[in-house]
Amino acid sequence: MKTLDIFDFLAKCKLGVLGTISPENRPQSSLVGIAVTPKIEIIFDTVRTSRKYVNLISRPNCSFAIGWKGEQTVQYEGRADELSGSDLPYYRELYFAAWPECRSHLSWPELTHFVVHPHWLRYSDFDQSPPMIQEFSDFV
Repeated sequence: MKTLDIFDFLAKCKLGVLGTISPENRPQSSLVGIAVTPKIEIIFDTVRTSRKYVNLISRPNCSFAIGWKGEQTVQYEGRADELSGSDLPYYRELYFAAWPECRSHLSWPELTHFVVHPHWLRYSDFDQSPPMIQEFSDFV
């Protein structure tokens, strides 16, 4: 399996469970709609009043669990950056390509988008015998 295969797998997934750490050092999870870039970056939206926003601004390292159809999953760790400036239109359009109905969210007060850059991930496929488990950590 190559990162191209990981991209293909993730591009078919619409949802992921985002893990963050609160300012009180407690773990918190959120189900979010995701889009993925060819560099295996994950894009999602939220509002600035959410717990995940507060957590990511103070501690941008986060994790995802993605894929629960069958026994194929990706565990993903990375660093989240709030999008702004010249990066925002590129990533936002990728997100809206996956979630066209979310264009209506642009009218929401406090809406923002994040991109998560991967540090490490593990792909597991227990639908085959023997199971396939591969880790990736060399991302540019």
